[in-house]
Amino acid sequence: MKLFAFYCRDGEHGAFFREHTQEALLEHFAEHGEHFAVAGPLTKGEAVVGSLLIIKAMDEAEARERLEAIPYFAAGVWQSIRADEFNPLFGDWSKG
Repeated sequence: MKLFAFYCRDGEHGAFFREHTQEALLEHFAEHGEHFAVAGPLTKGEAVVGSLLIIKAMDEAEARERLEAIPYFAAGVWQSIRADEFNPLFGDWSKG
């Protein structure tokens, strides 16, 4: 299993869309939480500006499917999404 980091920046109406899909988001993570190493909001002061998700998958295509199943994706919360494979070298997630 590999790890894929998704850096998602909110769009102009991200706060509105987040508010209206938060319950569905929590239900999604309760059902599919095992597919995530970590997931949470990115903040600047008090404002939420995006999300960081580290998704466990066999390849990037599978990780992207898991991302696209998140209610925030369908609701249009995120304006831009950057994805890269993540290989932890140090810290709690490292293998060494």
